[in-house]
Amino acid sequence: MRRSIVISLSTVAVLFALAGCSALPTSAGGAGTVEIGGDTMLLDVRTAEEYAAGHLDSAHLLDFNRGDLAAEIPSLDSDAEYLVYCRSGNRSSQAIALMEQAGFTNLTNLGSLEQASVATKLPIVN
Repeated sequence: MRRSIVISLSTVAVLFALAGCSALPTSAGGAGTVEIGGDTMLLDVRTAEEYAAGHLDSAHLLDFNRGDLAAEIPSLDSDAEYLVYCRSGNRSSQAIALMEQAGFTNLTNLGSLEQASVATKLPIVN
């Protein structure tokens, strides 16, 4: 009985996590699209290897796993808009949570590289 409860709770947690990562952001530009303004910073929080294999045009690499984002937070403009993506939406969610703790408020999780490309209409480049 206890094992089935643990499995059920684990399944629910996984479903909520997947649902949160799969949705494309929405904005005034229409469902699933994000407009990039002059003070918008596009952050790729994947590894350097992932970035080299393909990234959004004009994205800045701040490897979340290596601590690059955490190290850069003090020098980032907390009033700017940040669009954040990774491989699946997991690291970008963690990056946004870290930035929120530091007082950033204008943050959008774009999810994966492919979702980010669709949402921003930016090409994936090498």
